[in-house]
Amino acid sequence: MLTNTEENYLKALLHLMLQSGNNETGTNKLAEHLGIKPATVNDMLKKLKTKKLVMYEKYGKIKLSKDGRKQALLVIRKHRLWETFLYEKLHFSWDEIHEVAEQLEHIQSEKLIEKLEKFLGYPQADPHGDPIPDAKGEMKTYQKTSLLEIPVGSICQLVAVKDNSAMFLQYVSELGIGLKSKIKVISKMDFDGSLRIEVNRKQHNVSQKFAENLLVK
Repeated sequence: MLTNTEENYLKALLHLMLQSGNNETGTNKLAEHLGIKPATVNDMLKKLKTKKLVMYEKYGKIKLSKDGRKQALLVIRKHRLWETFLYEKLHFSWDEIHEVAEQLEHIQSEKLIEKLEKFLGYPQADPHGDPIPDAKGEMKTYQKTSLLEIPVGSICQLVAVKDNSAMFLQYVSELGIGLKSKIKVISKMDFDGSLRIEVNRKQHNVSQKFAENLLVK
């Protein structure tokens, strides 16, 4: 059985790898992501290597083993199922659920998670639009387009967000935007990449960074 800290490391490693599109990452990047010192990260990586969950040499590139990747996906599976439960059944707002799910994701009962998934009707994605891995530790991936790439005059639909921090989600909500919202790109500024968009008949000016974090189809 893995400790909560070990699960957090595996999940962070997979997150960095999926984010970059590479199958490896570095000690410093992992330390920065977790907000701790590289030496502390190095100590934990030694433990994970002993358990054959990572492939790693001191301060070198880190790769997840097949089992390490599966374990990381199972933690993500629990996290996203709990987020769905909190959002759909307990009516938490989408900017509140991440922090609570961070605590619930370490529950070890497979039976509970199976029943939770069945109770929710076998959801394919969480409230932020991210895919939910299955019980075998497999996750479907699909091509996502950022709002920044949508041509002027086009209408698209929000399917996911890259940034699921409470601050960003609150800002999105303040603009009246949620999953499945229809967004029209009115104009783009060449100077700074900012956009003017229309949602629910209201227009807003948004930054390039904001647009990059909205994933649409």
